[in-house]
Amino acid sequence: MRAIDYFDKGADANPDRTAVVDGDARYSYRDTRSITESIARAMWACGLDGEQCAGILSHNDARVLFCMLGIMRAGAVWVPINYRNAMDANVDYMNYVEMTWLFYHSNFRDSVAEIELRVPSLRHLICIDGDEDHPSLAAFMARGASAEDVAWADPYGNVDRLVGLVPTGGTTGPAKGVRVTSLAWGTMTEMATHYWKGDCADPVCLNTAPLSHAAGVVAFTMCALGATNVIMPRFDALEVLRNIECFRVTHLFLPPTAFYNLLAHPEVRNFDYSSLRVFLLAGSPVSPDKLKRGVEIFGPCMCQSYGQTEAPMLLTFLDAKTVAAAAGGDHPERLGSCGKPTSAIRLAVVDDEGQLLQPYERGEIVARGSLVTGGYYKMPDATAEIRMHGWHHTGDVGYIDVEGYVYIVDRKKDMIITGGFNVYCAEVEAGIMALPQVHECAVIGVPHDKWGEAVKAIVVLKNGEPLSAEAVIGHCKEKLGGVKAPKTVEFWQEIPKTAAGKIDRKTIRQPFWASAARQVH
Repeated sequence: MRAIDYFDKGADANPDRTAVVDGDARYSYRDTRSITESIARAMWACGLDGEQCAGILSHNDARVLFCMLGIMRAGAVWVPINYRNAMDANVDYMNYVEMTWLFYHSNFRDSVAEIELRVPSLRHLICIDGDEDHPSLAAFMARGASAEDVAWADPYGNVDRLVGLVPTGGTTGPAKGVRVTSLAWGTMTEMATHYWKGDCADPVCLNTAPLSHAAGVVAFTMCALGATNVIMPRFDALEVLRNIECFRVTHLFLPPTAFYNLLAHPEVRNFDYSSLRVFLLAGSPVSPDKLKRGVEIFGPCMCQSYGQTEAPMLLTFLDAKTVAAAAGGDHPERLGSCGKPTSAIRLAVVDDEGQLLQPYERGEIVARGSLVTGGYYKMPDATAEIRMHGWHHTGDVGYIDVEGYVYIVDRKKDMIITGGFNVYCAEVEAGIMALPQVHECAVIGVPHDKWGEAVKAIVVLKNGEPLSAEAVIGHCKEKLGGVKAPKTVEFWQEIPKTAAGKIDRKTIRQPFWASAARQVH
């Protein structure tokens, strides 16, 4: 089906249910559908021509979700723009995809003025929250009052049509546009409604991570389930904890870094979390110790998804029952897994020549299936590179055990070679995160005259917690061995993050490799 058809099925089944809560505002599914229809008609009335790219530049706001759905309904191509990106990065991406439409919040009026000058393909700009130099969303929707619907659906669900051009993280260079087709989006949505449904008749999803990234995907999926989406303008640990109790939240998605902030909050045990059914972690590997503590605090609702922009959200799923059992001592090693491959995907592990590896052998995780998207926009060489040997190459290093559980040990590019031995950053980070004084950490390789590269840990401590570099190194030597233990430790106030909230190793590495001719040693 087309992407918008999944929303419409949820709206048809729940027309009077509250679809969106944003502050004091409440919108039913009937209201939300009407707004998105008005956005689509206005785009048609203003000359939308086929698969034109339409971006959204805003912090979390109900109108972000409305515009996303309106773009999909109109048959345009959704382009999520992260407001925390550098201006040059956003401008470069908009020019790369030849963006024609931009919906933006007035908080970004100064940025939009520069964008308008630097992106010549832009033809239509709409300020979603009021009249600036461009029409408000309300004024824009009025332009479509007399427009007729455009019948662009086909009997097969438009499987090859673009739903989105979603930027990759861009931590190793300019962001690439991933061609998300109706087939891949539909596969993701159908699996998500199956795996994330949970045991609840009236789902309520709290949206606090950026809607411009995975949270927008989660919110869309929850609409297909007829859920109420409660939108927070930004992540605030205390407000998240309060809102779970206040709104009787059943579903919550967070990246691990935000989850750790919840666990570290001094009031984390002061609220009622009994409504939670699906507390989803995705975006990067999760510390097994933190995951276990999450079960202790939030109950048997913790689960994980593994995916990437090129195969969104659901390559694997680790369900709440398995996590709770592992936290209770039944196969505790599974706390370090991202789960089993989902129903529409085949996953394997291969060596550098593309040969399939046996259980527990480490190599690159590869995938096949309709979840895998259509490659990179206007980048045939880059697309061919991730399609070698008849598989989609994730760039993640891991292994699969005999029962089918997948374990990610690192990104392929984050491997450290020290003294001829391979050390995976995530493995060392998991060891350090087991220390109760540690809030978060990042491990990188730095140049070393003797070892080639040396393991270095950047550690952020919990407030008021004492811990020495020697204690960190000693702990890692005991748990991981001398090769994997950091040679040096630095204590920072915070770990730099990418716009998507992931550890920004490129930024962390830069000062240590600034004088090197290349980034390996």
